[in-house]
Amino acid sequence: MSSFLDNNRADLIARCAAKVAKRPTRNASQRQLETGIPIFLEQLIQTLDAESDGDASEGVRISGPAGGEHTTVSEIRSTAMEHGKALLALEYTFDQVVHDYGDLCQAITDLAVERDAPFSIEEYRTLNRCLDNAIAAAVTEFSTQRDIATQLRQTSEGNQRLGYLMHELRNALSSGMLAAAAMKAGNLSVGGATGSVLQRSHAAMARIINRALDEVKADNAQLDTSSIFAVDEFIREAHEAGQLDAEARGLKLVALEVDPGLVVEAHRDLLLGALTNLIGNALKFTLPNTTVTLTAHAVSDRVFIEVSDHCGGLRQGDAERIFIPFSQRGDDKTGLGLGLSIARESVHADGGTLTVRNLPGHGCVFTINLPIRLQRAW
Repeated sequence: MSSFLDNNRADLIARCAAKVAKRPTRNASQRQLETGIPIFLEQLIQTLDAESDGDASEGVRISGPAGGEHTTVSEIRSTAMEHGKALLALEYTFDQVVHDYGDLCQAITDLAVERDAPFSIEEYRTLNRCLDNAIAAAVTEFSTQRDIATQLRQTSEGNQRLGYLMHELRNALSSGMLAAAAMKAGNLSVGGATGSVLQRSHAAMARIINRALDEVKADNAQLDTSSIFAVDEFIREAHEAGQLDAEARGLKLVALEVDPGLVVEAHRDLLLGALTNLIGNALKFTLPNTTVTLTAHAVSDRVFIEVSDHCGGLRQGDAERIFIPFSQRGDDKTGLGLGLSIARESVHADGGTLTVRNLPGHGCVFTINLPIRLQRAW
């Protein structure tokens, strides 16, 4: 069998490749092709040669023992593990890992019949042992690496969701603390405008916590419902929430007049959270003694809500990078780098878009683009 495999090596590898081509697969690099079946075939030949020469221990060193002892170190085990890891990287399925070695067995059998090349029972046993050990090692490594990748992905997703929750809660808590401090300093009534900000921040925290609990109970089902609301009132509420932060930073937050007939349908709480994040981001990065402007207007069947700042503009390449979770720009690293990512996801949930227009040397304009409702529904 050793001479047969050596003499027909190219033909066997070509037959395996042809079988693989008939199944849905990913494109493999030349190196990944070279570290799979070709190396196994060479190790099979070496094992057969060693056992033919009466050196059983050398055969076991190359192929590993029979009987399913998969913790023993062998050449076939090591390369099969690398092959299984490579197939996972190519997004192969569990079945395809097994088929890879089954293809070679089938190719050897078919070619032996065609060439009328009988093999001994011992040679078949060696072939089966090598295949068994290789498949076991490849499948074990494939499964292990897949489980690790799944765990890492779940951990990353869980951390991101937790980060989103904490970020939104911190925003609401910050507004409430600023409102409480302002009321204490000015001996203001809870029934006034500042008191309303405090009440809304408490209500926002309650909604965020309840939504998180409901998502856990419903296995992350979409629980928020959309509503129809006037944009001018929505802008006014966002302005009131951000005004205290602006004053604390020595900045101006200006809300321009909005057409009272402008109406949208969206998840109001999520959208308000998105706009609050944009305002907070603008106040964080705009230059001292400058103004952040909040406005909304309609063009055709779309409504554009814009937050403009005087941050000096973005660095090259930052226009999309700033929306990546946990990414931060500038020297201020006090946040988690989640605000813009959360804002974009919230806007996308309503079929809208969130983009940034860079004004080099001047600032940025963040724009929420949503479908418009032409008139109030009440």
